[in-house]
Amino acid sequence: MTYDLYIGNRTFSSWSLRGWLMLQNFNLPFREHEVDLFGGTMAGDMAPLAPARLVPALRTPEGDVIGESLAIAETLAERHPEAQMWPADPTARSRARWLCAEMASGFGALRGECAMQLAHVDADFAPSDKVKADLARIETLWAFAREKAGDGPWLFGKYSLTDAFYAPVCARIVGYNLPVSDAARAYCRTTLNDTAFRKWRREGLKHSYDPFPHPPVGRRDDWPVPE
Repeated sequence: MTYDLYIGNRTFSSWSLRGWLMLQNFNLPFREHEVDLFGGTMAGDMAPLAPARLVPALRTPEGDVIGESLAIAETLAERHPEAQMWPADPTARSRARWLCAEMASGFGALRGECAMQLAHVDADFAPSDKVKADLARIETLWAFAREKAGDGPWLFGKYSLTDAFYAPVCARIVGYNLPVSDAARAYCRTTLNDTAFRKWRREGLKHSYDPFPHPPVGRRDDWPVPE
């Protein structure tokens, strides 16, 4: 019972990272297929998965194609209840779904101004007021999650789908040296130190890009969790 997951370039594809973490961190068997986002072949590579046209896309062992990360998350959680992908507590579970839905539809300034890149820290990046507003909202949601957290370092204590959804946010906060509280930065470091996240980043760094799609605006610092 093996899934097929179609992903984009690891260093840059935030939504692909989310889909990959859902499978990797919950020990679900899958094969990965990388679609080049920069080579002009994406439409052709995705054609067999129609009507899905973006990564990540998932093909089930039965051959069904699922697009959109929220749909993938809910399908996997439904098919694998033993994996406990959502928090067990009903209130925490509803909050977890809320956080994932807001991630999927919101934070346009953060996404638009701080494209995910896992190669370096853009140490001199100056966030706009809109990005700062997104960060404030994210910190509000993370604190809301922690109200129902059990023991453990993740948003709801134990690792859940919510942590997979917010992993690229953590990468953006660190990768652009964005201003957040000590508590938020500690959570980001937990994500960056996660074994699966480190594996994803390590594989992405095997590929080089000339020119690099998202060069720093000024001083370039090393990623804080070296490989």
